[in-house]
Amino acid sequence: MDFKLKAFDELTVKELYSILQLRNEVFVVEQNCAYQDLDGYDQEALHLFGYTDSGLISYARILKPGMYYHEAGIGRVVVSPDQRGNAHGRALIKKAVEECRKAFHAETILISAQQYLERFYNSLGFKTESDSYLEDNIPHIKMRWAKN
Repeated sequence: MDFKLKAFDELTVKELYSILQLRNEVFVVEQNCAYQDLDGYDQEALHLFGYTDSGLISYARILKPGMYYHEAGIGRVVVSPDQRGNAHGRALIKKAVEECRKAFHAETILISAQQYLERFYNSLGFKTESDSYLEDNIPHIKMRWAKN
């Protein structure tokens, strides 16, 4: 898998369509959750996406400090359903942390993680900082990665 990191204005129409299609497939259809995915943050975010010859397989949105959280943030993390179980999520998060640190000199990074993924994010250095809360009727927790 290869990665690309682009600002919104650098995305091709095909790349943007593929990103929105994957986000819709997972966050709206698979999770049966009607919510406003197009929330106004995409235009200012960095877009990290993993792909192979067959197309887009993973995506994460990287948010600069002050944009959503006080610190830098990672959100809209998604791996194509037919590509799960191949460590693509792990590679994506490692790359997202690296790019967050590079782009914003981030020493801390926040995420709002689906609660069932807590152990996954813990294994990548994120620490839980909140009790469970509902976001779009899905249990989430606030987690923080901090430079050692």
